[in-house]
Amino acid sequence: MKNLKLVVTFMLLCAGLVSWAQEAPGSKVKVSGTVVDKDTKQPLEYATVTINSTTNPKGIYGGMTESNGGFSFDVPTGSYTIKIDFISFKSQEYPAREITANTNLGTIPLGIDAQQLDAVEVTAEKSTVEFKLDKKIYNVGQDMMVKGGTVSDVLDNVPSVTVDAEGNVSLRGNGSVKILIDGKPSGMIGINVADALRMLPADSVDKVEIITNPSARYDAEGGGGIINIILKKGKAQGLNGTVTASTGNPETYGITGNINYRSKHFNLFTTQGYNYRKNPGNSMTNTEYLMNTNPNERFLEERRKNERQSQGYNGTIGAEIFLDKTTSWTNTLSYRKSDGSNPDNVNLNYFDASRNNTRYVNRFNDQNNDSKNLEYSTNFIKKFKKDGHQLSVDASFSRNDDHDDSTISTTDNDYVAATTTLGSQRTGNAQTQNRNLIQADYVLPIGEQSRFEAGYRGNFSKLTTDYSVEALQDGIWVNDPLYTNTLEYKEKVNALYTQFGSKVNKFSYLLGLRWEDSNIDINQLTTNAFKNKKYNNFFPSAFVSYELNDSSNLTLSYSKRISRPRSRSINPFSNISSTANQFIGNPDLNPSYTNSFDLGYMMKWDQVTLNSSMYFNHTKDAEQYVRTQETISGNPVLVTKPVNVGYEDRFGFEFNVGYNPYKWWKLNSNFNFYRNETRGDYSYTNLENETFTQNFNNTAYSWFTRVSSKVTLPYKIDWQTNATYNGAEKNAQGRSKGIISANMALSKDVLKDKATIALNASDLFNSRKRKMETNLPTQNSYSEMQWRQRQITLSFTYRFNKPKTEREKQTRKETDSNGGEDYMGG
Repeated sequence: MKNLKLVVTFMLLCAGLVSWAQEAPGSKVKVSGTVVDKDTKQPLEYATVTINSTTNPKGIYGGMTESNGGFSFDVPTGSYTIKIDFISFKSQEYPAREITANTNLGTIPLGIDAQQLDAVEVTAEKSTVEFKLDKKIYNVGQDMMVKGGTVSDVLDNVPSVTVDAEGNVSLRGNGSVKILIDGKPSGMIGINVADALRMLPADSVDKVEIITNPSARYDAEGGGGIINIILKKGKAQGLNGTVTASTGNPETYGITGNINYRSKHFNLFTTQGYNYRKNPGNSMTNTEYLMNTNPNERFLEERRKNERQSQGYNGTIGAEIFLDKTTSWTNTLSYRKSDGSNPDNVNLNYFDASRNNTRYVNRFNDQNNDSKNLEYSTNFIKKFKKDGHQLSVDASFSRNDDHDDSTISTTDNDYVAATTTLGSQRTGNAQTQNRNLIQADYVLPIGEQSRFEAGYRGNFSKLTTDYSVEALQDGIWVNDPLYTNTLEYKEKVNALYTQFGSKVNKFSYLLGLRWEDSNIDINQLTTNAFKNKKYNNFFPSAFVSYELNDSSNLTLSYSKRISRPRSRSINPFSNISSTANQFIGNPDLNPSYTNSFDLGYMMKWDQVTLNSSMYFNHTKDAEQYVRTQETISGNPVLVTKPVNVGYEDRFGFEFNVGYNPYKWWKLNSNFNFYRNETRGDYSYTNLENETFTQNFNNTAYSWFTRVSSKVTLPYKIDWQTNATYNGAEKNAQGRSKGIISANMALSKDVLKDKATIALNASDLFNSRKRKMETNLPTQNSYSEMQWRQRQITLSFTYRFNKPKTEREKQTRKETDSNGGEDYMGG
């Protein structure tokens, strides 16, 4: 019955569009209002508003509500019956209403219709990807590819986002990305972003927002943009939830449950999960030394195998209390614990110019690690009488402890000298991070089409890294001062922002200004080297849009961004698993500043949605990775470290296309092409103690594309596949080769649609490997790295008291504390 109502309403709306041209023109007035859930006061997006003339049968107007629940339609003056419908809610009707001037119906509350909720059937499925004017929203719930996976797997399926073989996240090919949890920096991300994303279960994520040009209300951090991960929080009435269990090969087990109980006065929610994973990986590097004084070591072949194993627990519990109809207070406590091991076996074979094997070195690194994170967050929201007028206050406090210990045994066979040397080392790496966040946001609507915002954010963090290396000498562990160090990093950032937005007919704009004051201490306690960096900056932003017609929009945006060095990039003491290839940080690294411009066009047809953009980023003091050959403990080592090099100009264009050729077939594609130009020089001392200047002037072209297909097969089996290609890219010291990979999944609803079985394969052809060529005056090298081999996962999801109704799939505007910021639409 409810589906029939929707069909009839849709036909009436179509009839109204046809009659538009037939009706004699007259004086037009505006009918507006806001539709909300009567119990939760949350706005209802996609509610149907039908305006029927009581005198002209063909006078039918209306449409759907926006994400903030608002609607506004122009109608000729006259007498009308106004009706508001939303699936699973009781309709609201205003019969025979005289409309002679602009009329605002105010806030229209709809109550739940229990009978309809019980009888409703699934008639449509919300698209996996939604395109907004200022962001893209990826809905995780329906993606079979990530069932039983991690947040890293989720991001690897998001348009415009790529995750490389080491877990590093890029947006439009730019690795300078800020990752938020529920709109805020979070201790849940931990110290090592890539590792933390692999530990968080995919089933705890509701959706991911991609914000390529953030407004002033967001942190200015992240030259490439912001990725906002929104976690699940139950919104439906009563007790309901889902439980997902999974298993796979390589050996993987996991179980995650999301449960919530909601009443008129409070909402209790929790996510609990456990996982165990094995992630075997491998790498290889072939090096030719061009200036090596040892003729017996002209070539080097390095082969590495990893057998990573981890198990972890992830738990969140929270309560949202409705103090009254306009005030809510939410408290959340999260705890994450993981431990694992990573036996790392490295084999090095040296050859002379005739390719004779002259030396063999084996280094076995028996690595163990554990990590704990505890975070408490609180959110207070006060809504005032005028719709959209509210004050929100947030605070979060977190502590993250990471411990990594290794014992390294070395066997060195010199075939020329006929000697064998044995050695042992052990390392300890203890990292502790404390992060405190306080913020307040105030929103004031002005009239019906304008909005003023202002706020404050204070972000205070302290990271201590205690790294030690010891060598076994005559049965005694002796400290190695070349690597041992304690690094203390303190960051205090205070920010104020304000922005104003308005809509005039088809033209909308949002102008903002953010001020951030940064106070950073970098203290190397072992060497007594202390540095303090203080700077403050203004970060303007502007966003304008124009509605060309009912189905297309043109947007132009600008923002200034900053990228502060991460802790790994400034710590000068490296991991020593390999004696031939090492990464070290640079404590002299400065922040990079980016001016970002974006021109976007969005067009909707009956079966196709196109979201395209052309962008340009100009970055000053761009962070680049330089590779130099240095002598460490008497051995030539290829050292990689970050440096500030001149500037970087990135220009590109992107297309996102959604196409539904049939009801049973959905296609989504993402294509990104960019040109990256760097200008600058870097000087260093080579093995001959000569100063060498590396010119970083380089122009590179690269592209990225992903195609995803979802097909409904007979017997209601869903089949989803995607293929990704990352194009080759040249840099000043070499090039990276192209990478192609594919994923596939099958799923079927069972137990009267209360449960779902899914089978997915990640990296189906085992082809996801990072391939790099490096060309220096001192050496040439080629390397391949595969962090994780092909993964096959079988999962089972059960939903209790939570039918797959269309109401569950309606988009709800998140509160500001969850990072939701829909652009002004009146």
